[in-house]
Order: sequence, then structure tokens, then C-alpha cells
Amino acid sequence: MSKIGVMGDWDSIYGFSALGLDTFRFDESNIQEAGKLLRLLAETDYTVIYITEALAAKIPDIIEHYRTLPTPAIILIPGISGNTGQGLAAVKKSVEQAVGSDIIFGKDQKGTDQ
Repeated sequence: MSKIGVMGDWDSIYGFSALGLDTFRFDESNIQEAGKLLRLLAETDYTVIYITEALAAKIPDIIEHYRTLPTPAIILIPGISGNTGQGLAAVKKSVEQAVGSDIIFGKDQKGTDQ
């Protein structure tokens, strides 16, 4: 059965457990453990993994590896400190790759208006 996980600092993710999602707390001191856990979740039953933008910024290579695979879907979410824009940029990049143009902001791959 597919599972959904949420990774990040506790203040940003604790509410997701009330929705029945599995939460995994990480802070600045255990970034290597976060990378290991992300790999473990990706290789098991987790098909969707939400990760705070702040934590994702610390392990970009691991996230980029899984971005090219069908599962899991790794989705960046804002943390308690606010939105950095990384999540929106990741969605924009995925859409551009899928359809060949920027249908979100109205630019094609050459950067010209549609």
C-alpha cells in the first residue's frame, strides 16, 4: 500500500500527522540522516514525499536523482520560516520539461512570450 511522508523541522510538519501522514523530523544537525532516510523512503512504499524547502536545499543532489523517476513524487513545501520559492520553481521546471513550454508564467523554453 502506498504511503505519504513529510520531512522537515518539527514546527513545519507536526500538523501533517493529524492528517494521517508519516512525519520525519530533521534539523540542521542531522542532514546526512535526512538524506539516508529520503533514499530509504523512496525505495520502499512511499509514493509521495513532502519535504520542506529548507531541508531540500541541504540535499539537492538526492532530490534531483529522484525527480527523474516516476515515483516517489518529491514535493517541496514551505516551512515555518516562510516560502523561499523553491517549491514553485520545482513545479515550473517539471511542467516545462513535460510540455516543452512554460504554461505557468507564459514563456517558452527560449524565454519568449507565448
